[in-house]
Amino acid sequence: MKNIIVPPLKIQGIKTKLIDFIRDNIQINNNITWIEPFLGSGSVAFNLAPKKALLSDSNPHIINLYKSIQNNKLTPEEIADHLKIEGNELAQKGESHYYQIRKRFNQDKNAKDFVFLNRCCFNGLIRFNKKGEFNVPFCKKNDRFRKALITKIYNQFVAVRERILLSEWDFVCQSWEETLINTNSNSFTYLDPPYVGRHTDYYSSWDEKDAHKMISAIEKLKGGYALSMWFENRYRKNLYLQNFEKFASFRYFSHFYHLGGSEQNRNKMIEALVIHPDYVKQNLLKNDLNSLVDIEFNNHISA
Repeated sequence: MKNIIVPPLKIQGIKTKLIDFIRDNIQINNNITWIEPFLGSGSVAFNLAPKKALLSDSNPHIINLYKSIQNNKLTPEEIADHLKIEGNELAQKGESHYYQIRKRFNQDKNAKDFVFLNRCCFNGLIRFNKKGEFNVPFCKKNDRFRKALITKIYNQFVAVRERILLSEWDFVCQSWEETLINTNSNSFTYLDPPYVGRHTDYYSSWDEKDAHKMISAIEKLKGGYALSMWFENRYRKNLYLQNFEKFASFRYFSHFYHLGGSEQNRNKMIEALVIHPDYVKQNLLKNDLNSLVDIEFNNHISA
């Protein structure tokens, strides 16, 4: 198992725990252009480390943050200093300071404030209202930014910055449809859209119509692809994935999915990786439904 880069952004659906599973099942080479139309935290790109990549998301704040790092407009030191200053204010003033920063961010769109909010909002969510305003409430922890956490976030930014500066990556804010136009025979597209049939909240709208529109788009993609999606839990199966059975290969991974603060929300989940048949890495132990190894994750990714 290689060392895993944990991105500094906390985003629902982050794939850090599935990195080895994804890496072990996709067969690509160093000459391909890696394309992601749903970048999110960037955990997959940071860990698979393609030389060339087109990384896009409809959330402008995610793209602005990583572009600022790429262009040397924002350093890990600046972010750490910002979290120390605002964290001290938070410790003294409590949630009133959080809402002051949230109001400031919704006016100025400052990337450092975006990181601050992301790391001390409720449940590490990224959520925006119809006006494009960040609207997640406070996590109720006034002493959130202790020295150890700031150091951890600083180190995460250092690792991400190093990976970005060593690569030929384009960060673009645009729709997933616009991004898929750039695929060709020498590209590989990794799709991690909001999960169909589960509660999701994205920067821009995503519904069943979009999900089914994507089926046709994936089937027509030039080059390889892989789609991450939930397959089954103790209550039901994801019937949406039946649409891919005729033209794609499946690999599966079993783990525990934790959403929310209570133990009752922690349930076994089987994740599926839907892959173009020509790009499936043939492992000695195939990840099929008959050879799953349950891995229980006792906690979220540590704060």
